[in-house]
Amino acid sequence: MAAGKTKEKLNIAMLGHKRIPSREGGIEIVVEELSTRMVRLGHKVTCYNRAGHHVSGKKYDKGRQKQYKGVRLKTVPTVTIKGLAAMTASVTAAFAAAFGKYDVVHFHAEGPSFMCWLPKLFGKRVIVTVHGLDHQRAKWGKLASTYIMLGEKNAVRFADEIIVLSEGVRQYFLDTYGRNTCFIPNGVSRPVKREADVIRQNWGLEKDQYLLYLGRIVPEKGISYLIEAFHQTDTGKKMVIAGGSSDTEEYLKELKEKASDDNRILFTGFVQGRVLEELYSNAYLYILPSNLEGMPLSLLEAMSYGNCCVVSDIAECTEVVEDKAAVFPKGDVPELWKILQKLCNEPETVESYRKEAADYICGKYNWDEVTRKTLELYR
Repeated sequence: MAAGKTKEKLNIAMLGHKRIPSREGGIEIVVEELSTRMVRLGHKVTCYNRAGHHVSGKKYDKGRQKQYKGVRLKTVPTVTIKGLAAMTASVTAAFAAAFGKYDVVHFHAEGPSFMCWLPKLFGKRVIVTVHGLDHQRAKWGKLASTYIMLGEKNAVRFADEIIVLSEGVRQYFLDTYGRNTCFIPNGVSRPVKREADVIRQNWGLEKDQYLLYLGRIVPEKGISYLIEAFHQTDTGKKMVIAGGSSDTEEYLKELKEKASDDNRILFTGFVQGRVLEELYSNAYLYILPSNLEGMPLSLLEAMSYGNCCVVSDIAECTEVVEDKAAVFPKGDVPELWKILQKLCNEPETVESYRKEAADYICGKYNWDEVTRKTLELYR
C-alpha cells in the first residue's frame, strides 16, 4: 500500500511459513490464526505455501489445497533439499507477491525477509515479523546463518514496520540497529479439555501420570538436559517428549540413545489434533527448558489448558509466565531436577499453579487483539 493511501479492506500476502494448515512450527500457527481472522473481517489474504513434504514425514502431508477457511493458498516452486527449501520458497513467493495486486506483503521470520526489498520496490507496504533471532539457532550451518543475518539487515533497511514478539528482541533491534520495532506478542484461544482416550490406547497414558514436553525437537529447546534431569527424578510418572524433528534427525537420534536406558521416557513423534489436545489436557507438568525462543506458542497453549508449567529463565519465557509457573536457571540440570522432584512430591503445589494458569494466559494473550494490532500496522 503506497504511503498516504488508506483502504478499508486490504489485499494481503503472507510468506515465510512452511505451509498452512499445519502445526510444523509456531510460525505456521501464527500465520493461520492471523490470516483466517483477517478473512473473517472482510480482507483478502493469500498465503504462499512451500512445496515438499511435511517436516515430520510425508504421512502428514495434506496435499496442495487452494483454499483454507477463506484464505487463498498458493504453492510456490521450492528446492526441497535441507537448507535450501526455506530460501528458495521465500524467493519465489517474494516474486509472486511483488507482481501481485497486494496492498501489504507480510514476511514471517528473518531468513525469508532477505527478499523484502522486492515487494517494496514495487510499491507494496512491507511488514516483517521476527519470530526469534533465527541466526542463533544451532541447526543452521554457516551459509544458512549468513543468509538469515542478511534477512535481518534487509528487514531493518526495507520493512515499513517490524513486529517482534518479546521485549528482549525489541531491545536487540534498538541496540544493534537503532531501529524501533512494534511489540505484538502471539495469542492463544481457550481450548476444550479432553479425557485421556487415544493417548491411553496408543501409549498407556493416564491423567496426571506423565510429564510433558511438546514442541519441535531441536537443540535450542534444551531437551537433552531435560532427559538428564528426569533420569535423576524419583517418580513413577513417565516423561513424554512429543514433537517432530525440523531438519534435525541426527539430534533426535542422539536424544533417543540418551533416553534408551530409562523406560519411563517416551517419544511420540509429531502430534496434532485430538492426540495433541489429550496430551495437554492430562499432563501432570508441562516443561519447556529452552535456551532460545521467539515467543513459545506451546507454552501459551499449555497454560491455556490449565497446566502447571516449568520453564527456563530466559526472558522470552519469564515474560510470558510472570509468577504463574516454576522457573529454573537455563541449562542448570541440578536445579531442574530439584524442581521436578519437588513438584512430583507436592501435588498441592502443582494444583496451586493450575488454578491460575488458564485465566491468566487467556486474559493476557488474545488472537483477536493480536489481529487488530497487526491490521493497524498494515494501514
